[in-house]
Amino acid sequence: MKYYFTIILAILLTSSVVFSQNTSEKKSTAASNVFLLKKEFVIPNLNAISHKVWIYLPPNYHNTSKKYHVIYIHDAQNLFDAATSYAGEWEVDETLNKLYEKTGKGFIVVGIENGGEERINEYTPWENKKYGGGKGAIYVDFIVKTLRPYIDNHYRTKKQQKHTGLMGSSLGGLISYYGGLQYPKTFGKIGALSTSFWYSENVVDFTQEKGNLKNVKLFLLVGGKEGDDADKDTQKMEKLLLKTGFKPKNLKTKINPEGKHNEAFWRSEFLEVVSWLYHIKK
Repeated sequence: MKYYFTIILAILLTSSVVFSQNTSEKKSTAASNVFLLKKEFVIPNLNAISHKVWIYLPPNYHNTSKKYHVIYIHDAQNLFDAATSYAGEWEVDETLNKLYEKTGKGFIVVGIENGGEERINEYTPWENKKYGGGKGAIYVDFIVKTLRPYIDNHYRTKKQQKHTGLMGSSLGGLISYYGGLQYPKTFGKIGALSTSFWYSENVVDFTQEKGNLKNVKLFLLVGGKEGDDADKDTQKMEKLLLKTGFKPKNLKTKINPEGKHNEAFWRSEFLEVVSWLYHIKK
C-alpha cells in the first residue's frame, strides 16, 4: 500500500472526530431548503450507530405537485454545511439551487451521514487485509430496501431506475460503484468520484461478473494529483467495463490533471457530473 493512500485513509478515519469537535465553532451554511430528517436509522447487522439523513428539496417543491429525480449521496456531513464538513463542503445545495434558477431542473438529494469510525466498514464491499472493512453490502441493502422506500413514501419522487442516482467520493465512490453494478434495476445514474479502486482486488472479478449493463450511466472522475496510481486505476476500470460489455455511450471518464483528493475538487466537478448523468445542458 502506497504511503499516499495511508495518509488519505488516516484522514478518513479521523474526519468524524473533527466533525464533532468543530461543529459548534462554525456557522451553518446550509440553504433553507436543506434539513435533517427527524427519523434516524440504525442499520441491522452493520453497527449500532443511529444514522442521520439530510434532505435537499428543490426550491419550488412546496409550490407544485411535480415529482423529482432523486440522488442518494454518502458522507452527508460534507455535502451541504461547512459547520459539519471536515475540510469544506461540496455546496450541493447552492449548486443545485443555481441550476434550478438557470434551467428549471430540480432534484431531491438524500444525504446519508457516515458512521464516523465505522465509515470504512460501511463503504467497503470487500475486506482489506490491512484496513479491514467489508460490510458495504449491508449498507447498500439498507439504502435499497429501507431508506429508498421510506423516501419514496414521504416525498414526491420519480421512482423509476432511470431517475435514481447514487454518488460518492473516495470510499464513497467505491460503494457507489458497487451499488450501481449490484442493483442496476434500482440505480440508473452513478457518480463514482475519486473512487478507491485500490482497496480490494475483488473489484476486478466483481466488474467482470456485473459490468455488462445496458441501462446504467456511470461517471468516473479522478484527479491527476490524487496519487501515482489513482488515474491509472480508474482507466483500468474503464477498460475493464468496456471489455465486459458496458455501453460506451453510458460511460464517461474524466481525469482532471489538477484535481486533488479533497472536497474542493469534488465541489468543482459536482455540477458537471450531475449534468452529464441527467442530460442537462448547463
